[in-house]
Amino acid sequence: MEIFPLKFRPIFKKRIWGGQQLKTAFNKNLPANVKIGESWELADLPEDKSEIINGPLAGNTIDEVIEMSPLKITGDKNYQGPFPLLIKILDARDVLSVQVHPDAETCKRTGKGDPKTECWYIIDAAKDAVIYKGLKEGTTKEQFARSIEEGSCQDYLEKIPVNIGECHFLPSGLCHAIGPGLVIAEIQQPSDTTYRVFDWNRTGDDGNPRQLHIADALESIRFTPFKQDLSVKTIGRLVDTDVFKVDKAHQIIGSEVLLAAGQMKAVLFLNGSGTIKSENTIEVAFTKGDTLLIPAAYTGVMSFSKETEYLISTV
Repeated sequence: MEIFPLKFRPIFKKRIWGGQQLKTAFNKNLPANVKIGESWELADLPEDKSEIINGPLAGNTIDEVIEMSPLKITGDKNYQGPFPLLIKILDARDVLSVQVHPDAETCKRTGKGDPKTECWYIIDAAKDAVIYKGLKEGTTKEQFARSIEEGSCQDYLEKIPVNIGECHFLPSGLCHAIGPGLVIAEIQQPSDTTYRVFDWNRTGDDGNPRQLHIADALESIRFTPFKQDLSVKTIGRLVDTDVFKVDKAHQIIGSEVLLAAGQMKAVLFLNGSGTIKSENTIEVAFTKGDTLLIPAAYTGVMSFSKETEYLISTV
């Protein structure tokens, strides 16, 4: 099987809090007049599997290609799926629900759901944009449960101003929400298990309040301090955990970077453009908003026709 950088068809997700900013910012071919909140750039979930759109493997999904040649793609001949990352670009025109994702221990204890640790890289931010990241120190489960009943749980959330270029790490068990006016790259474990705590008293398209998962959320929220480093990163190694790692890189016009074989990499281009090529495979062009999977067996050169920033995710 010929090995080359794989480009994927985005999977667009309609969300009540979304908009059309991904068309403006990244020239995504969004359906007209639909609030698109998420563009799934690389996914391997049961109902959503990314489809390759370039080269001789076009039309195959990510899981099919890995099954064809697990060693060349992942570097592990005995690889067992699913693909270990879920990469999205989010357009939050309105505030998202207050929510939490369970950790592995909670999933095991309750017998449901899949763990999800994630990070948010701030691509664009309106003036005074904020996120909600964790609970205020000393908040107890009983206090928070009571605040949910009273509709005041936001009073217990840490409200944090954000700026373009910041990366925020959110381990599973951390209560969180995204405020309005943000475009975010979200890199996470491959799980869609989300428990909503509070939805700002709004209704869905059908006029009814959206479903909450209060009991599951209270079981999943960690009320004791986190051991992980939750500080904000802006350069170099942004996230370093046992489930995934994220690095940020910056290249000037005309520069070149060698992509050496040995480790599978997912690259999300925040801006700029260029090409990736090797002596024996097809040339692949990239531009802002593209996500490419670089197979573990691939060696090539990344050349930049514009100044470019990008995120490199590995496991």
